[in-house]
Amino acid sequence: MTHHFTRRGFLAGGAALSAAPFFANTAKAQTSILSLTAGSRTLDIGGRAATVYGLTNASGGAGLILDPSQRFRVDLSNTLDVETLIHWHGQIPPNMQDGVPDMPMPKLARGEMRSYDFAPQPGTHWMHSHIPTQEMQLLAAPLIVRTAEDVAEDRQEVVMFLHDFSFQAPEEVLARIAGAMPGADVLPGMTMDGSNHGAMDMGGMDHGSMGGMTMGNMDHNAMGGMAMDLNDFDFDAYLVNDRTLTDPQVVPVEVGGRVRLRIINAAAATSFWIDTGAVKGTLRAVDGHDVHPVTGRRFGIAMAQRLDILLDLPAGQGAFPVLARREGTRDQSGLILATKGANVSRIDELGDTQSPAFDLDLMQERGLRAMQPLEDRPVVSAEMVMLGGAMSPYVWTINGQTWDNHVPISVRSGDRVELTFHNMSMMGHPMHLHGHVFQVVAINGQRFSGARRDTVYVPPMAQVTVALDAGEAAQWMLHCHHMPHLASGMMTTLNVQPKST
Repeated sequence: MTHHFTRRGFLAGGAALSAAPFFANTAKAQTSILSLTAGSRTLDIGGRAATVYGLTNASGGAGLILDPSQRFRVDLSNTLDVETLIHWHGQIPPNMQDGVPDMPMPKLARGEMRSYDFAPQPGTHWMHSHIPTQEMQLLAAPLIVRTAEDVAEDRQEVVMFLHDFSFQAPEEVLARIAGAMPGADVLPGMTMDGSNHGAMDMGGMDHGSMGGMTMGNMDHNAMGGMAMDLNDFDFDAYLVNDRTLTDPQVVPVEVGGRVRLRIINAAAATSFWIDTGAVKGTLRAVDGHDVHPVTGRRFGIAMAQRLDILLDLPAGQGAFPVLARREGTRDQSGLILATKGANVSRIDELGDTQSPAFDLDLMQERGLRAMQPLEDRPVVSAEMVMLGGAMSPYVWTINGQTWDNHVPISVRSGDRVELTFHNMSMMGHPMHLHGHVFQVVAINGQRFSGARRDTVYVPPMAQVTVALDAGEAAQWMLHCHHMPHLASGMMTTLNVQPKST
């Protein structure tokens, strides 16, 4: 059966969402101060109204686009009923502007406005609350910083902003994941507003044990007979640009058009495979940083990661779905690129086959090469970062500790540092470091010159080594970007000391 989908915008304060770019109403003035508002909005998800959070610009659109050489000058206002603070993911602002509550700035009170001013990192990035329950309520938006090369290439830019969504309150979702009773604290050490990321003394616990792990969505084959957990919660919907496949965004494209997909995984606890279908894609950048081109029709993306994929559409009319398939399941979402007058067929929210687990052997990561690798320098500090935890009790750790008892990783500003993430748990962890860009330089001890990133996925029983040059002398967050893991305390700091005199 063939259906013709109409263009439909967000129900967010009356702000229309164009069917071409995700946030067509975004202000792009070179010299003016941009405004950004944290507030509530209403979405239609599967015919049900859902009140969620959002970040809107002065025109009522979602997110921000900065032109080449434009400075990040933004006034952030909070109209929510709760305090909040926004992290500029992928950017390297002064530590004071990084957006982590009380590190060092306090949360933004209702009605308060705070100004930000720094030179942005180019590429596909995003911004989100650094309070887990708020990020799970979709308090996030794209942040695109274009380059002169982007403009010269003259491709149509299409944003795919991925979310997982539950009609349950985030506190209830976290409680269900943790096996807590309704009304109890969300996770050990975490307050119900999500502001305390949680902690528990894990001394004496076997962090790699599988005792009590739930059996849902486990892959018993990939880990040599050991059971791993892919998805610890089944969300009600999986969204691309706030919509499901029951009413997907249809993006008008030209016949033979040239498209740049800017894909951002803003999901709380879901990795996806991006399926470009009939059109072969070329992966051009990850986490906002160029890589040597990789062609294919399926590309994986973990939580908080970004992909830039180029598509050259064929001649002639047509509709070209681009799908986000949830790992380990048949769940899928997506949008449709369509030429004028093309028939657009309905796509089911369940695919014909189950998607595989995301990059368990890290073959995708192994195949990436940075266009601009780090300068070759001696390593001054090499640190092992142990990742642990289990499903019961639901607690996830870094170096055997949760946040309340974390031991900072100390390095010195300007030094070349290598961090080896060693995952001894049976879940994957997308590890994100604030205030820095790193390069993947080894997988399971095998050296290579990999991609530059700010978020790297570490599958179960694997080691990934990244190299970086320690930046501003300050405490920078280092954490898992799986929100339930973060909420249980899977977070520490990179304590950058001043340069020696």
